[in-house]
Amino acid sequence: MVNRLFNMLKTTSAGAALATGMIFATAASADQVTLKSADGTINLIGEFIDYKDDNFILRTALGDLRISASRVRCEGAACPDLDTVVADVAIAGSDAIGLGMMPLLMTGFAASMDADAEITNTGKGQTLATLIGDGGFGDEIGSYLVSATTDSDAFEALLSGSAAVGMSSRRITKDEARALRADGAGNMISPEQERIVAVDSMVIVTHPSNDVDELTVEQLRGVFSGQIRNWSQLGGANREINVVVPEKDTASYEFFMSYLFDEEKPNFLPQAIAKDDQEMSNVVFLDRNAIGFVGYAFQRGAKGVTLVNECGIATQPDAFSAKTEEYALNRRMYLYNRSDNLDEQSRSLLEFAVSNEADGVIAKSGFIDLGIERRAQDLTDARAVALAQEISAYDANFEADVMRDMLSVMGEYDRLSTTFRFRTGSAKLDERGKADMARLVDYLEGVPSGTEVKFVGFTDSVGSFDGNRRLSVGRAASILEEVRDMAGDRLGHVALKTAGFGEVAPSACNVSERGKSINRRVEVWISKDSAT
Repeated sequence: MVNRLFNMLKTTSAGAALATGMIFATAASADQVTLKSADGTINLIGEFIDYKDDNFILRTALGDLRISASRVRCEGAACPDLDTVVADVAIAGSDAIGLGMMPLLMTGFAASMDADAEITNTGKGQTLATLIGDGGFGDEIGSYLVSATTDSDAFEALLSGSAAVGMSSRRITKDEARALRADGAGNMISPEQERIVAVDSMVIVTHPSNDVDELTVEQLRGVFSGQIRNWSQLGGANREINVVVPEKDTASYEFFMSYLFDEEKPNFLPQAIAKDDQEMSNVVFLDRNAIGFVGYAFQRGAKGVTLVNECGIATQPDAFSAKTEEYALNRRMYLYNRSDNLDEQSRSLLEFAVSNEADGVIAKSGFIDLGIERRAQDLTDARAVALAQEISAYDANFEADVMRDMLSVMGEYDRLSTTFRFRTGSAKLDERGKADMARLVDYLEGVPSGTEVKFVGFTDSVGSFDGNRRLSVGRAASILEEVRDMAGDRLGHVALKTAGFGEVAPSACNVSERGKSINRRVEVWISKDSAT
């Protein structure tokens, strides 16, 4: 109904409102509510009349509208209380995951079992997915209730036992993990209880017509503290800057502002506050002076800006940079579970969520899946150019020779997005490493015979140059051996090699622990003649 209404009224006086997905009530009232769709295409504001036959009935300037609850969520005090919905599996936590990813993930999960998922938005951030067997013609085989609220709610719900699965756009804190362990929930950071299902980049967005294409961290600090107020100060047009931020109690606000200011967040009043990423994207898209930040899945028509860090390294907010975790404003999306009460329906969903089969629906939802991406390397790449410039600053010495070796080799290989990193002060892989290794083995099993794969080690800048080079070679060799152990005889057709270049070609600044951890890595390069 809503799509037909959009088409009919595009040329009417209400067309402008509909073009932005917004219909307003004739007058504000205590019964006013907002209906929003997960993809941001529907945003209706009106007087709540009734909830009947899984439909919201709203009184708006266009008359009474009947909207399917499966299309939208209801916000406002007058929304019907549908909290009594009962399901086989309860899932709670991050609204970014719950609203942006889970509906499509449930659809893909159902399809993997030759079932159909009936998705119903029950209101107040809750989505009910009912799985019907035999492609939708059989019996109900399970139901899942997703409550999209906050990251902290994920761990509170797991602790109370009110949810079997917790969704979070941040990693569990030590206090949360200890509280759950004390309650008998097990080791919350074990691979069986902590699953990374996707990554998400926090993208700085402006209006599509804005001619500012990149911003430094220092410039962003000036903008989001109110010290820079005109686009001309950033190389743009002479126009005031309208800063838009999410509400302060959201994970997105905390993540972005902590990146810029650590604990010293400025006392700055922005020009606008957006309730969520959908509203943020809409506001920025409609205001040519605006700047804000949204999750990768919610850019829509807004323009993403390249981020330049303190060392002058520029990274674009694209999928490859997110998968390698070299884009600074990058975060992981997690699903958590207790070890003491995991039922088979929950386990099946969790195993699907981290499988290759789930990559397509995760990408379709706008998030960045963990599937392996391939990118060409040549001597025109930004990092190759930077390396060549650095060589020219050296006289003939050992450091310059190592850089020349890297330049001579990298042109023969493409790079895969798989990048292994290590825990601080340890030779052990971080929590994502083992899952990425299994995906890599699957990927390499399908490449042509004779393909060369090179594991290339890098370090941070702490310690001597030669010591770091030897360390990088050793870490690359350890990854190669782990891959061989995991693969068994599956990669006999692939030539596995190693190299190490120490602290050259950093992906981040070595001035912070986060930057150092990004630089402690083993990349995976693959011979150019092996494209599949």
